[in-house]
Amino acid sequence: MSKVIKSLFAGAVALGMAQAAVAQIQGVSDTQVVIGSVNDLSGIFAAVGVPAVNGANLKFDEVNAAGGIHGRQIRFVVEDHQYQLPRSTQAYNKLINRDQVFANILSLGTPHNLAGFQLMDPNGIFNINPLTAAREMLQEPVENKFTGFSSYYDQTVAGMRYLASEYGLTKVCTMYLPTDFGLEISEATKEQAESLGMTFVSETTHKPDEQDFVGAVQKLRSDGCEVVTMALGVRAGITIVGTAKQLGWTDVKFLATSAGFLEAVAAVPGGVTDGLYAAAGWVDLQARREDEAPAKFIAEYEAAFGQPATGFAMLGYNAAETVVMALEAAGPDLTRETFLAAMESIEYYSDLLDTQMKYTAENHQGANDITISVVENGFWKLVGRE
Repeated sequence: MSKVIKSLFAGAVALGMAQAAVAQIQGVSDTQVVIGSVNDLSGIFAAVGVPAVNGANLKFDEVNAAGGIHGRQIRFVVEDHQYQLPRSTQAYNKLINRDQVFANILSLGTPHNLAGFQLMDPNGIFNINPLTAAREMLQEPVENKFTGFSSYYDQTVAGMRYLASEYGLTKVCTMYLPTDFGLEISEATKEQAESLGMTFVSETTHKPDEQDFVGAVQKLRSDGCEVVTMALGVRAGITIVGTAKQLGWTDVKFLATSAGFLEAVAAVPGGVTDGLYAAAGWVDLQARREDEAPAKFIAEYEAAFGQPATGFAMLGYNAAETVVMALEAAGPDLTRETFLAAMESIEYYSDLLDTQMKYTAENHQGANDITISVVENGFWKLVGRE
């Protein structure tokens, strides 16, 4: 074989290898990047999942209509797990193996994300701003994982601290789903009570589809609970607060986390949830509806979907916005490495969220603020921040 032919052959092999390397970047082509989400669109947390997905779609549609990012359109593929673990595993398998996603965002549920990690981590799939504040969302390998806000654990402790300081309450109890989500809040309640000058008194556990809480509420009342932390579905949390009022138990403070921090919870007719507290990682959207950035978002969201904008719609939009920033910063040569470097360089103040967002190589949690809010007259009122 002549030197010229050998040289041409070597060049062709090198070109083929380079093209193969590009082709091996899952979910990325010259014309699109595939982003997925495993969410609850019809289960007990649909009030969280549906608006979050809508918010992300609003941002991605804006970007695609403007020509995409570096010539690529964003294809957003969402699977509904109905808050059922077997369905979530099926959904992750589909997104990773059939749809070939580059990253997942806003995936909902602590146990569901943990199951998804078993499939995502070996494939190097990014998991960004999941709709769970569990500490395990930043478990090793951390480089694939980015969260938006403070953990359920930290939120619960901050809420307990506020109620102990503000009202001098000392007897704390918990009601929770016996899942990773519920156990984290239960552990925070039990482990931190003493350090906050409180005493852990009692607990009740519940099923996701449970509807009758009279017995549980009566038990906690007889046990002398003054603060009750909750790790339950949206409807269950509303029912429990309403049940307590119907039974005349009005001197107790119920405390939810970001999982129960929804406009729909505050807006239940008849003032059912008035007095309910929540510790979360952002300031309520509707409470700031007159401010410029929230007002603009609310108008655009309602025009697009014909329904009121919620805090989780706002979080969905913000998560998509963060991904868009990283895709832009990664440049035309989109790889895992360029995207990771881009994510770890993001820093900005979000007027929409009213919080500072910052990611670094050492810290993959975007915001550290914890807000304390209480329901008053159908809205969440901000009463504390740390």
